[in-house]
Amino acid sequence: MSTYTINIQPTNNAAIVKFETNQFLTRHESFEFGNIEEASKSPLAQQLFHLPFVKTVFIAQNFIAIEKYNIVEWADVQEEVADQLREYMNNGGEILKQENQTTTKKVPVTVYAESTPNPVVMKFVANKKLVISGVEFKNIDAARNAPLAKQLFHFPFVKEVFMDENYISIHKYDIAEWDEITLELREFIRNYLQEGNEVLLKEHPKKTEQKQEAAPAPVRELDDISKEVVNILDEYIKPAVASDGGNIVFDSYNPDTKTVKVILQGACSGCPSSTATLKNGIETMMRDMLHGQVEYVEAVNG
Repeated sequence: MSTYTINIQPTNNAAIVKFETNQFLTRHESFEFGNIEEASKSPLAQQLFHLPFVKTVFIAQNFIAIEKYNIVEWADVQEEVADQLREYMNNGGEILKQENQTTTKKVPVTVYAESTPNPVVMKFVANKKLVISGVEFKNIDAARNAPLAKQLFHFPFVKEVFMDENYISIHKYDIAEWDEITLELREFIRNYLQEGNEVLLKEHPKKTEQKQEAAPAPVRELDDISKEVVNILDEYIKPAVASDGGNIVFDSYNPDTKTVKVILQGACSGCPSSTATLKNGIETMMRDMLHGQVEYVEAVNG
């Protein structure tokens, strides 16, 4: 069983704090509860209302937002709330009653197709969050716990699938042109999501699909330069490559050769312009920001 983690996020409303999870809590609905009676659909929300400062509970795709009364400050209680949520969910506590989670109804979904710098990759963007974090599938075997990706591999022209946040990047074989298959793929993805089908199975471990890749080490185990590299990638590089349907993941840093190795995913993998981007963009930025600690950036998979 997967372990829930909680990330505390303030909001523009000082009375409301979001507790983001690393797994989806609900796929197709959002809930707002104003008191313990209204929260009959959610044992978790009922549990929260036992805290005297809880005014309103919101449950959405991958977060729980709580509005408090003014009797406490969030700084004094938010860690305690996070610990309570973490303990409740990791001990198998019910979030939403089963009948509410399995109700089959169509949910409004729009999907549009967007070209990428990689001519063999098309990006399909949905108006809802699909996954918590990026995940790549190189073949149908890797997609055994990812029902949507598995279905996409049944199309003979689908070579690889990458998902992140609210989009899917599809890498095609040369047997078909995008103007022949884009509409078919877009409609398939839209209908699949609209029917409320699962994108990833809940128990699916994040890294299972990436067996062919070197799994990045946790940041806490990295040396100081590696941590700075990861921070630069996260803050400056990833948003740009995500807009093009790709992702970049830190692999390793060699202080002797001053070389950073990265993993390219989605539209970035195999892209004709990726080498130029690495050399003229990312490598230059690393040299400028890390003052001689990094001289080279290389992709381990292209």
